[in-house]
Amino acid sequence: MSDWHRSFKAIWIAEFIAIAGFATTTPIIPFYLQDLGLGGASLNFWNGFTQTGASLAMALMAPIWGSLADSYGRKPMLLRAMLGGAVLIGLMSLTTAPWQVALLRTVQGGLTGTVAAATVLTASIVPPAEVGYRLGLMQMAIYLGNSVGPLFGGVVGDQAGYRINFLVTGVLLLSSALIIMRFVREDFTPAPRSGSILRNAVPDFSPIVQVPALAALLAVVFMVQFANSVAVPMLPLFVQSLSRGAERAGSMSGLIIAASSGAGALAAATIGKVSGRFGYGRTLLFCLGGAFLFYLPQGFVSTPWQLLALRLGSGVCLGGTMPSVNALIATLCARERQGSTFGLSASISSTGMALGPAVGAVVATAAGYPSVFFVTTAILGVVGAVTAFSVGRSSRPRTDDMSAGIGVADEKEPGV
Repeated sequence: MSDWHRSFKAIWIAEFIAIAGFATTTPIIPFYLQDLGLGGASLNFWNGFTQTGASLAMALMAPIWGSLADSYGRKPMLLRAMLGGAVLIGLMSLTTAPWQVALLRTVQGGLTGTVAAATVLTASIVPPAEVGYRLGLMQMAIYLGNSVGPLFGGVVGDQAGYRINFLVTGVLLLSSALIIMRFVREDFTPAPRSGSILRNAVPDFSPIVQVPALAALLAVVFMVQFANSVAVPMLPLFVQSLSRGAERAGSMSGLIIAASSGAGALAAATIGKVSGRFGYGRTLLFCLGGAFLFYLPQGFVSTPWQLLALRLGSGVCLGGTMPSVNALIATLCARERQGSTFGLSASISSTGMALGPAVGAVVATAAGYPSVFFVTTAILGVVGAVTAFSVGRSSRPRTDDMSAGIGVADEKEPGV
């Protein structure tokens, strides 16, 4: 087995474990805040704020970590994210007030970011012809982790208590870091820029200047992540209201999130394999249209099982978006600047994930939990319309930046 095959398998396994660890906290954070004495509007506020704080911190720090990755190596950045998460989430088991949870979650957001780190490390070690397929498989690991984690976390929270849940997450993240240490060999040789570490940490925006089509792709990343994160933090509380009680709400929420992520995992692997033939832009448009159709009815459901069925459909469609976008980004940016580029992508993604929960909390408080799904549907409709326009332009003579991004990449051999 070649070195890059072995390293990729180790990254895949470690990222799956890490994401599963992070995701164990997803269905229990609102209920943990309830245990700390919150309810009503204050619960909605702190639930949204904990997610927003973490995402904003990640948005600020991701370009810095990306620049350091280009200067000093991608493997150390992935280890930093996993080990930092293990410590900070473990400390959440000791919190006694909502502000402590929010503070640790915010610091966690600034220090972690395994998805971006694993993505750029994967893109740097696999052959160019394998980039699209392998990034699709990496997205599959992320979705599978998000599938197993919430279900496991909901059961642990219901059976052993929410504080134990945080400790379990810390152990999972530590084990993923040990796998990276032992089995991943980084083929990329870092070439530090002149100056100190602080100077090398300055975010590098040159990829966007050099390849303007990247700006359009980053806008798609922002809108998709923003739309998806409007509803997700409110999902456990919506499930609780549909269940007419708190009993086993954590387990049911975990099951719904797990099923959606599992569907996304299967879609990411499949779509990552065929999107090169079908065209990355057209694949993205198809997935956005499907997500729009599946999200719209979610605000009208009356039982958790109806919501589960619709979340399966939206999970499949959203699972196909990021492999296509990431493959386009990897194709368009220079190999030695992939850390900076994916750092910018992570920053944009985190900004969307930061704004989404804040909007969701306000909308849920003002108009009820079902309204968050209608907001998500509207956003997906807008980004789908913009993508359709861009894909249409890419079929014309390619003289603009957007067609250079989607059109040219679509003509490359499968998997690129």
